Amino acid sequence: IGRTGGEVMAIRNVVQVGDDILRKKCFEVTSFDEKLGELLDDMRDTVRKEDGAGLAAPQVGILRRVVVVDVKEGFYEFVNPVIVDSKGEQTGYEGCLSARKARYRYASDGRESGIFRPQRKAQKTDGARLFRTRGMP
Repeated sequence: IGRTGGEVMAIRNVVQVGDDILRKKCFEVTSFDEKLGELLDDMRDTVRKEDGAGLAAPQVGILRRVVVVDVKEGFYEFVNPVIVDSKGEQTGYEGCLSARKARYRYASDGRESGIFRPQRKAQKTDGARLFRTRGMP
């Protein structure tokens, strides 16, 4: 899945807070095809261009359960992620590309008052297996 060498980057517009799409429920990904690969590539390109840490598909106007996260080692791609556990809270500036320079406080139950050290499960981009990870930024 995804582009091969030499293809042009595609930067998507990042939806901002206030747009209704950010409050809608996303659809499960059922087709692990070239279209999904292009979306993931575009999301990675957009995160790099915007100097972000991650991006979810609704932030680029797509109601699918897809997330990319940029860490030191490279990108993690989550398809159909589910948060199965969380703890802690943090106060600070929101780093969300859809909420630039906003300040929020988040608690582990998701209240705006963000979730830290979530345990997630998601499908790999080939749709084959589920996996979990803990302590992702």
